Amino acid sequence: MTHEDYERRMARAGRAAADAGLTGLIVTPGPDLTWLCGYRPTAITERLTALVIEPGRRSRLLVPVLEYPDAERSVGARALEVSGWTDGADPYAAVAKWVDPQGRYGLSDSTWAMHLLGLQRSLPGSAYAALTEALPMLRAVKDAHEVARLAAAGAAADATYEDILRRPFGGRRESEVAADLARLLVEHGHSQVDFTIVGSGPNGANPHHEAGERIIEDGDMVVLDFGGLKDGYGSDTTRTVHVGQPGAEERKVHDVVREAQQAAFEAVRPGVACQDIDRVARKVIKAAGYGEYFIHRTGHGIGVTTHEPPYMVEGEHLTLVPGMCFSIEPGIYLPGRFGVRIEDIVTCTESGGRRLNETGREMAIVR
Repeated sequence: MTHEDYERRMARAGRAAADAGLTGLIVTPGPDLTWLCGYRPTAITERLTALVIEPGRRSRLLVPVLEYPDAERSVGARALEVSGWTDGADPYAAVAKWVDPQGRYGLSDSTWAMHLLGLQRSLPGSAYAALTEALPMLRAVKDAHEVARLAAAGAAADATYEDILRRPFGGRRESEVAADLARLLVEHGHSQVDFTIVGSGPNGANPHHEAGERIIEDGDMVVLDFGGLKDGYGSDTTRTVHVGQPGAEERKVHDVVREAQQAAFEAVRPGVACQDIDRVARKVIKAAGYGEYFIHRTGHGIGVTTHEPPYMVEGEHLTLVPGMCFSIEPGIYLPGRFGVRIEDIVTCTESGGRRLNETGREMAIVR
């Protein structure tokens, strides 16, 4: 990415804000700030950092003066006017000088409440809207560079899965397998590990089970869900494996989830509503008699974070467009017994869906 790339992103964001009836955007540290201007503070503290974007104007970045050198050296700095504020000064008054005191601004979702309240004190006539509600498509559609980064992150997660299959499961703690997953993600190029879910036996019926001290046993179904960031973009994949030979119902449930995941993938094409991807997967699982055990949405967007809009869930009427990247991850969770989830990251193209995870979706037998 060059400063020209970031300049184009900020200009596009300003136009999108105007189209949404906003005066502009105020963006504090988090994924939106990094995506828009390339600046990621070394630490997020109580000191205000704020990017102000208004259509037709040069974007401005306010940072604590002690962080000014880092901000000035960031890739996107040449596309910005960077200013520093000193301890003891009022940063909200500084922002107030840059904006319309009666304006309505999109505010990044990660903004601390204390900063919103500070802005409201300095700008009592202003109004604010959550950025993802006001501009849900801002980061949802990826360019070719971003899709390539996501594909590379997906390939690294795939390599991690292939490696973990070669290691023993039975007789080991969930936490040990989770540690292996984290280490392998880093070995395959991840700079950040966001989660390593290892849910064995009855723990697999908890979709967000935190890997613990349970000893994995022969006969266990094991849900593996892991991901993080590689070169600034996310990976997230889930496969369900079995220790030793599975029983008939375990095979059946896994087959149903795999069928649901495939059906949802085949439904991906431009113009389809996000909620319809969820409906397709849910229809398959309901028809097999497990509808009440599919207890979460079918998917979520992914980009510079592992979870972001759009969401594949009932009530989401946004339609798919080429460049959207999201997970498809139906699951069945039988309380006290076992769970099954299969997840790929998918990008929408002009002709349909393209998977960014390529490992086998059949049930792997491990030892």
